Amino acid sequence: MEFIQSFVGSVNDLLWSKLLIALLIAVGLYFTVRTKFVQFRLFNEMLRLLGEGASTVGQTTKGISSFQAFCISTASRVGIGNLAGVAMAISLGGPGAVFWMWLIALIGGASAFVESTLAQIYKIKDGDTFRGGPAYYMEKALGQRWMGALFAVLITISFGLVFNSVQANTISLAFETAFDTNRLVVGLVVTAIFAFIVFGGVKRIARMSEYIVIVMALLYIGIAIVIVVMNIAEVPAMFALIFKSAFGLEEAVGGSIGAAIMMGVKRGLFSNEAGMGSAPNAAATASVSHPVKQGLVQSLGVFVDTILICSCTAFIVLLSGKYTDTKLEGIALTQAALGSHIGDWAASFVAIIILLFAFSSLVGNYYYGETNIEFLNANKAWLYVYRFAVIGMILFGSVAKIQIVWDLADLFMGLMAIVNLIAIILLGKIAFAALNDYVKQKKAGKNPVFYSDTIEGLQHVESWERSPK
Repeated sequence: MEFIQSFVGSVNDLLWSKLLIALLIAVGLYFTVRTKFVQFRLFNEMLRLLGEGASTVGQTTKGISSFQAFCISTASRVGIGNLAGVAMAISLGGPGAVFWMWLIALIGGASAFVESTLAQIYKIKDGDTFRGGPAYYMEKALGQRWMGALFAVLITISFGLVFNSVQANTISLAFETAFDTNRLVVGLVVTAIFAFIVFGGVKRIARMSEYIVIVMALLYIGIAIVIVVMNIAEVPAMFALIFKSAFGLEEAVGGSIGAAIMMGVKRGLFSNEAGMGSAPNAAATASVSHPVKQGLVQSLGVFVDTILICSCTAFIVLLSGKYTDTKLEGIALTQAALGSHIGDWAASFVAIIILLFAFSSLVGNYYYGETNIEFLNANKAWLYVYRFAVIGMILFGSVAKIQIVWDLADLFMGLMAIVNLIAIILLGKIAFAALNDYVKQKKAGKNPVFYSDTIEGLQHVESWERSPK
């Protein structure tokens, strides 16, 4: 086990300190410029589309609504990365890690737009629903099935298996800390509920995600706002600390600007998934009149995750001062920080929030693996093998040591992101053309509609054919 941990750590160091940070920032900036800052100039449109999607829940006969697809991806995004991951970034990288987390989200919004728009364009029909994602646009747009298969394997292992171990690990640790419960017992209970939901199909997943995401997000944001108001006099100093530490202008826990950048980008990507290729799998399931609609909604998801919810944890931790305690890390730091603000019952409160956050991620992560298993092989038997493998990994994560689980998550996340970033760089022009068409129709006062011949030369697009007259 020590050899495996050492090897995984070495590969992660190469990926994250030398390759991925530069690639993520470069690709995000490129898409930001080429889309003319789509994540900022169309922000109001994102909010309008999200509201439009929420109003049509239950009215669509094909696929699921735009809002439900947003909830599935947010259910995966909004998980223990928002609580344990942010706390870990601060404890290891210092307060400056928060700035780099924000930065990767701001520029990553453009990457999220491009990948989710592509997923919508190249989605395929699956009975009365749709499915798609990076594996599908790699095969259909690039003509490289091997690349799609590689991505499908990586996302199935990373999200369905490894990431779900991380989620289960944090649930069991939080409950052990708060209630002194047996971690295996917690794992068994979580697994039983999880199995009931995932065996019900994508529409049951959508309904579950829709309810849990709204409840957990509002509850956590509400408590964070109360804490910020309670400590309002210290807020200016907190922001000053974040910015000074981000550029190495002030000594802080974590020690260096390099640690702040690496931890901020790594944990930021783990949380918001921009450019990683995961959220497009949920984006493809939505029934919308134009692919850009879901691209914009998914871009908004990056802001909701990082700028809003991750910031809540960062503020709670920094305003408490607990981040200087080197004995605390991960979820234990978040629980201690919240406890300093609202009392001893905070550990129990965080444990419940962790259960909601992490459980929604278990289900969202599972779906990403499911749709890619279907890409690899239409034989339903493999889907059942995958389901039982996920159940086994949830039980394993419930009792495993925390470091090796996080290291494996970082490794597969990094490899997956590289494969997807290569694909969306090559295919970006298609998303740009779709965006230009959407803006043109909006300016003409139309409700934008997309067809396979909207973009000249577009091929292998089966879900956007014009209906015969």
